[in-house]
Amino acid sequence: MSMKHLKTLQNIPVVGGLVNRAISHLASSDASTISKHFSQYLRPQIANTEALRQEVYRLRHEVYCAELKFEPEKDNKIEMDDFDAHSVHCFVRHLASERMAGTVRLITSSCAEELLPIEKYCSHAIQDTEFAPSLFPRQDICEISRLAVLEDFRRRQIDKFNGAATGAINIDDYSTKELRCFPYIAICLYLAAASTAFRTHKKHAFVMMEPRLARSMTFVGICFKQLGEPVEYHGKRAAYYINKEMLFDNLSPGYKKLLKSIEKDLAASDKTTQEVAVKSLSEMVESLMDIGFKERLQPK
Repeated sequence: MSMKHLKTLQNIPVVGGLVNRAISHLASSDASTISKHFSQYLRPQIANTEALRQEVYRLRHEVYCAELKFEPEKDNKIEMDDFDAHSVHCFVRHLASERMAGTVRLITSSCAEELLPIEKYCSHAIQDTEFAPSLFPRQDICEISRLAVLEDFRRRQIDKFNGAATGAINIDDYSTKELRCFPYIAICLYLAAASTAFRTHKKHAFVMMEPRLARSMTFVGICFKQLGEPVEYHGKRAAYYINKEMLFDNLSPGYKKLLKSIEKDLAASDKTTQEVAVKSLSEMVESLMDIGFKERLQPK
C-alpha cells in the first residue's frame, strides 16, 4: 500500500495508530534508500563565507518577502535581520543546476542581552515554563529559524513519482531519482541544523513552527516537545523544544543514515572552506614576502 493510501486511513478510529506506525516504517525505509542517492543530487553545506551568506539572504527574500509576504520586499532583494550576526547558516544546493534549494539558520546566544527570537517576540507562547530558554546557560541554547525552501523544490507533483509527496517540479528538468530526493529537503535542513547544534555544543534547541509540521516530523522520529498552545506568528505557530537525546532516542534508522550523510557533507564543506582560507592566507603571505624581497633589491 502506498504512503498516499495510508494517509487516508490515519484518522479512522482503532486503525489510526497502526497506520501511523506503518507510515513511520515506510518513511524510514524510504529514507534509507534516499540517503544513498541524496549526496549525488543535493549537497548540505555551511554558509561560512560572505558570498554564501549573501546567497542565503537572497533565497530568504525570494521565499519570505516575494512569495509569502511575511516581510516587506527590499530593493536589494536581501532578507536579513539582527539575529544573523550570531547565527550559523546551513543550506542545500542542487548540484546539477548549482541552485541553492533551501536554507535554515541556527541562532545562538552568548549573553542575556542576546535574546533568541522566541524570547523577544514569542515568550508568551512558552507556557511550559520549565523549558524557558532563560533557565539554561546562554551558551547551551539555540533556535532553529528562517527555514526556507524555494517553491520549485517543494511544489506538489501529483503522484507522478513514488515517494515524491512534495517538492517535485518540472518533470522534464530532473531525473526520477532527483525528484525522489526533493521531499526530503526540509527534513534535511532540520537535520543539518541539528548536526550544526551538536558540532557547536548546543544542548537545547527551540523552534516556532506550525503544529502540522511538528506532527509530520514525528513520522520520521523527529519528536519535538510542544511548549504551549499555538499563537499568531506568521500564521498559527507553537513553541517547540528538542535536545540531542530526544532526537537520537526517536529518530528512525533510515533517518539516522541520512543524518550521518548530512554530517559528512557539512564537515567536508567546512574543511574545504578552511583549506581555501589557509591557502589564500599562505598565498597572501608569500606575495607580501615577495614584495618585501623585491623592495630590498631596489637601489636606494
